[in-house]
Amino acid sequence: MRQNPQERGRLRPVDLARGHGLSTQAIRNYEAAGILPATERTPHGYRTYTPLHAEALRAFLALVPGHGHQTATSIMQAINRGTTEEALRVIDESHAQLLDDRRTLQAVEAALHDLSPVPQERGDTFVGPLARRLGIRPATLRKWERAGLLQPRRDPQTGYRLYSAADVRDARLVHQLRRGGYLLEQIAPLIAQVRSAGGVAPLESMLHDWHARLSARSRAMLTGAAALDAYLGCRPDPAPTRAE
Repeated sequence: MRQNPQERGRLRPVDLARGHGLSTQAIRNYEAAGILPATERTPHGYRTYTPLHAEALRAFLALVPGHGHQTATSIMQAINRGTTEEALRVIDESHAQLLDDRRTLQAVEAALHDLSPVPQERGDTFVGPLARRLGIRPATLRKWERAGLLQPRRDPQTGYRLYSAADVRDARLVHQLRRGGYLLEQIAPLIAQVRSAGGVAPLESMLHDWHARLSARSRAMLTGAAALDAYLGCRPDPAPTRAE
């Protein structure tokens, strides 16, 4: 029969904190947030931790690099509430987001591959139809224009914005890079380079870095999964349901 880790010794907050370069206040905060299971108290009111809490802490810290702090917190909270299925659903959603990010990267690479020459479309596009094509609000296109990412001309009669084929290309590229997590100030020089006929070569290092970051997240998720599995393995078995 598996031994309950709660029965294998007691640890102080400093014992948990010291091995991970954390403060004792961080340990208390993790407990208050539900990242660690609830602790017992001594007759004098001091918190006492066990090897189970140490496993929970290791699991959480291993989950953060791959899933992010908020998602890792949600996973641990669900497990410590006894709703492991909910934790697994959150993990599945995080993996799905990573897959979506990979698809976004592929879309960016495909868009860059088609950047030159600019498609010779007939006529210009207004802000509304372009926004609908990209699945964003017209206000977002105007924000990108203020940031210098788009340079639509104005209709001399109406003053409406008119997006040429080159403007549509730039809008598509900005949209895909934003989905990839890049800030407007990071995108601006890339758009300027493309616009000045610098080609796609300046973007190659960025795409290489993007690939590396996705691979690092995938590896971190594997590490987090192993640590979480170890934590699940040492949690006490749920009490059996009494037959009616």
